Amino acid sequence: MGSEGENGQLSSRILASWLIGGLVIGLSLLGLNFALPKNRKKRPIRVYMDGCFDMMHYGHCNALRQARALGDQLVVGVVSDAEIIANKGPPVTPLSERMIMVSAVKWVDEVIPDAPYAITEDFMRKLFDEYNIDYIIHGDDPCILPDGTDAYALAKKVGRYKQIKRTEGVSSTDIVGRMLLCVRERSTGGSHNHSSLQRQFSHGHSHKSEDGGSGSGTRISHFLPTSRRIVQFSNGKGPGQDARIVYIDGAFDLFHAGHVEILRLARGLGDFLLVGIHTDQTVSANRGAHRPIMNLHERSLSVLACRYADEVIIGAPYEVSKDMITTFNISLVVHGTVAEDNDFQKEKRNPYSVPISLGISKILESPLDITTSTIIKRIVSNHEAYQRRNEKKAESERRYYEDKSFVSGD
Repeated sequence: MGSEGENGQLSSRILASWLIGGLVIGLSLLGLNFALPKNRKKRPIRVYMDGCFDMMHYGHCNALRQARALGDQLVVGVVSDAEIIANKGPPVTPLSERMIMVSAVKWVDEVIPDAPYAITEDFMRKLFDEYNIDYIIHGDDPCILPDGTDAYALAKKVGRYKQIKRTEGVSSTDIVGRMLLCVRERSTGGSHNHSSLQRQFSHGHSHKSEDGGSGSGTRISHFLPTSRRIVQFSNGKGPGQDARIVYIDGAFDLFHAGHVEILRLARGLGDFLLVGIHTDQTVSANRGAHRPIMNLHERSLSVLACRYADEVIIGAPYEVSKDMITTFNISLVVHGTVAEDNDFQKEKRNPYSVPISLGISKILESPLDITTSTIIKRIVSNHEAYQRRNEKKAESERRYYEDKSFVSGD
């Protein structure tokens, strides 16, 4: 009897061991089965955002940053010159320069040139089928076509539309208003020309002007910098221990394709590009009382959004000192050949005299002959072209109604 009891207990223990072992193996296999999808490589969520990106500013960059956060890859469509002319008037910057600007934004993964102004059914199908786009993104400001319809109506209809918040405190209208101050003495058209120019680039609400009115006076900056916004734009990491640090400084006012290209060249000379942004007072002292057009923090954000800039010094000194070179462990100081204040080479106090004496200074041939003054001149030129376009259109309408009146016998 005793042996039979012991055998029964042994059998029970063996059976229990099998059951427990089977349960463990089963749970392991079940866990492995649930874990497999996590290990599989999922297709990235691709989002699409389009725009003219004319006179690109930090508001555009912030929109692209927000759009990128809604997916894994951001594809950006840059509207063609012809489409902009047909829907808004002549662009200030041509497609080639706008492509350079958008491609340089650190949150952009792919760029589509010559995108249509309105998303048609055919283009939307192309986005979904050829570019594998999951969602189409736009800001919460309305985008109305000349015929009064919503440019994103189709995307909304199929449920593939997502919206981001528009960046407050900046608009093309405000920037144009600031530019007009630089040419006010040469302006002959008065406030009527100012207001029509602002309508051309208007995307937001009218802000109060410097003289206290709400009309066509020159705008002041409504940008309120916060540490959070600067962190959002920052890379968040410094140079490596043995990194070759390249330094370039300037105003970087109305950040344009010329700035992007010189930063690209500078970044290629080292491992880490440190960009010094001069104070508003320094820029005014060197370029005139009405400069800069964009204030220090606005200019800093524009540079921070560029993929070639690793870090910026907000309010960098005009003169590059030995102490500064040591503090930031700078290996090379560079400067472009195209700039509005290149007269420093003729001055007694050359701001680059220290790096020159240390043999760590280099002048880079600027790829593009563009300055902030170039952009301002284009504004005036575009304004005149836009006026001629409106006059031509008004003349055509006048003739149309005259002919119609003649035929009807009125």
